[in-house]
Amino acid sequence: MTYSEAIDFLYSTAPMFQTVGKQGYKTGLENTLLLDKYFGFPHRKFKTIHVGGTNGKGSTSHLLAAVLQSAGYRVGLYTSPHLKDFRERIRINGKHIPKRRVSLFVQKHKKLIEEIKPSFFEITTSMAFNYFAEESVDIAVVEVGLGGRLDCTNIISPIISVITNISLDHTDLLGDSVQEIATEKAGIIKPDTPIVIGQTQSEVADIFIEKAQSVGAPIVFADQYCKDKPLPDCQLQGIYQDHNRRTALAAIDLLQKAGLNIKQQSITEGFAHVATLTALMGRWQIIGDRPTTICDTGHNEAGIALIVEQLKKQHYHRLHIVFGMVADKRRDNIYKLLPNDATYYFTKASIPRALDETILAREAHNHRLSGNTYKTVRKAIAAARRNAAADDLIYIGGSTFIVAEAL
Repeated sequence: MTYSEAIDFLYSTAPMFQTVGKQGYKTGLENTLLLDKYFGFPHRKFKTIHVGGTNGKGSTSHLLAAVLQSAGYRVGLYTSPHLKDFRERIRINGKHIPKRRVSLFVQKHKKLIEEIKPSFFEITTSMAFNYFAEESVDIAVVEVGLGGRLDCTNIISPIISVITNISLDHTDLLGDSVQEIATEKAGIIKPDTPIVIGQTQSEVADIFIEKAQSVGAPIVFADQYCKDKPLPDCQLQGIYQDHNRRTALAAIDLLQKAGLNIKQQSITEGFAHVATLTALMGRWQIIGDRPTTICDTGHNEAGIALIVEQLKKQHYHRLHIVFGMVADKRRDNIYKLLPNDATYYFTKASIPRALDETILAREAHNHRLSGNTYKTVRKAIAAARRNAAADDLIYIGGSTFIVAEAL
């Protein structure tokens, strides 16, 4: 089986939640536990750090992995979704899982996959844990896929857990309020395991405190715990990364207390070279100049709010925004955040979940956002580049999948 055949099999047998939405999501841990037993409980063969939350969990995961790499550890990193290549999801010391390992895994376990019909994320998680065990990683940073309590990564017993923050996202699956969403994400808090909460949010803080106390988990809030701690320079740009840097610093402090050998130099180097060390993409990433062209994967209300704040700090003559969203997203509050002095290029990613660009444009126009529609991301970007002067700014975003196609 070739790599292309293996990937085609995975996509056709178990469509990704990210591309098809709710029908690609399976609740419960039955399949995960069955697969875990079948593979001989691979996640027990290495230490883990569990990272959840609504926004920033990917950046925080990469920061932790980069620091641990710089400290000399062999580090597995499991994140989602991918932007360009499936193998981005599974990395060791910044290197993607080899294509041959993916094809061999699928070929060897194809019958089991067909028999129990796990979700795409359940298969991928098993592949990651199996690969990390076979490659003898010292520690793996594991990003939650969706929610926490019922996420299939939640079978691990981490040395610390992290919840970055809470905002409204995936409300059709996790709940209509931040309290309901926080309760789901608090499901990764484990007995006697330190938990770092990235931001103190008054409406949900008690949920985390009560859960932590009920299972004897020491809890710290990073924005308080690291309030007076200087932030190392970071390769990741964007004002929102300050939250993620503090969250990572709090987690690193707890890791040091747990006995990991992490010197200040490793922290400085990890932060300064995080994208290079871990191959991170899509976080306030500059992908062109004259005009400056920036993309970012922020895709919900809280994420877009921070991006708009960042845009206000940029210097440009005119602003052009290539924008698309998924159809199952709450959108009204996002439109209210977007600048109405920009020229918009409304488009859609080539996935079933994508919101039709004509619907997007109609809704956006009701919020005084003006622009034209384009059937593909490629055409939208080309139009923006044609219209933009050298001293303008082009921003590309609204959805992870818009950014993926831009890259």
